[in-house]
Amino acid sequence: MATARIAVIGAGAWGIALATQAARAGALVHLWARHPETLSDARTLPRLPHVTLPETITVTDAMPTRADAVLLAVPMQHLRAVLAHIPPAGPMIACCKGVERDTLALPLQVIADRYPDLPRAVLSGPNFAHEVAQGLPTAAVLACTNLTLARTLADHLTTPTFRLYASDDAIGVQVGGAAKNVIAIAAGATIGAGLGENARASLITRGLAELGRLALGLGGRASTLSGLAGVGDLILTCTGASSRNFSLGLALGRGESLDTILGSRTTVAEGVATAPAILALARAHGIAVPVIETMSLLLAGDIGLDEARDRLLSRPVGTE
Repeated sequence: MATARIAVIGAGAWGIALATQAARAGALVHLWARHPETLSDARTLPRLPHVTLPETITVTDAMPTRADAVLLAVPMQHLRAVLAHIPPAGPMIACCKGVERDTLALPLQVIADRYPDLPRAVLSGPNFAHEVAQGLPTAAVLACTNLTLARTLADHLTTPTFRLYASDDAIGVQVGGAAKNVIAIAAGATIGAGLGENARASLITRGLAELGRLALGLGGRASTLSGLAGVGDLILTCTGASSRNFSLGLALGRGESLDTILGSRTTVAEGVATAPAILALARAHGIAVPVIETMSLLLAGDIGLDEARDRLLSRPVGTE
């Protein structure tokens, strides 16, 4: 079997982790970085101090011309702009999570707008970049409407410690990856406000129900959200100490302003941009998402913490 050639676009923590994993799987890796000189001669990064880039990874500011897969590890809100500079080098895999604010498009639709005839897939799941980079046991899902292609692309990255499952429900996987960030902010705010672990567990569960309704309403399968891209990612993002969205919610719950929180960070919490976009998407399809709606109002400054709590606790109790 020929050695796979994998291109990774984006040299942030997630891009570095994916490039390292692709090299671990035996691929030759082309890692595109806007400023490749930020990687030291020792091939290390301050944000991933325990990781050294393998020699099979070439770091460059030149775009790839041919690859068996192109992994797009850039923030969702920058995806369209970055795609304008990427040639059709090979099948594209969206490794970002969210909904584009201006168009309400999911990642694969953004790719399709640029390259409608190019094969495309999405990678998602409960994956902290630093753990993937270190080779700690991890599972994820790679989804494509063509299940055979999904398995082929997944095989390029799969190793015993990175188990990549194939799926043909690309919509469900994208919805899970986008909406879970909003639920994670809510989970953090719940803990930060001192509402307790019972409240967080209940919120995660009701949030999962919203993800299922969204997936079904947008043409995916609700059952997909019972897997890695749904409940798996929710558990990690709503409880893990390294979750950027959870930690942002935690600070909100403790009374810090959103501007103060964002001003002190260099990393992106996708849930902030995703909340109003996914709420608009849900409303356009007539899908009830009370947790996401409440968080969108809170993040916009339209309601405070007390009102957010009261909105959710005063809802009618129905059947499950």
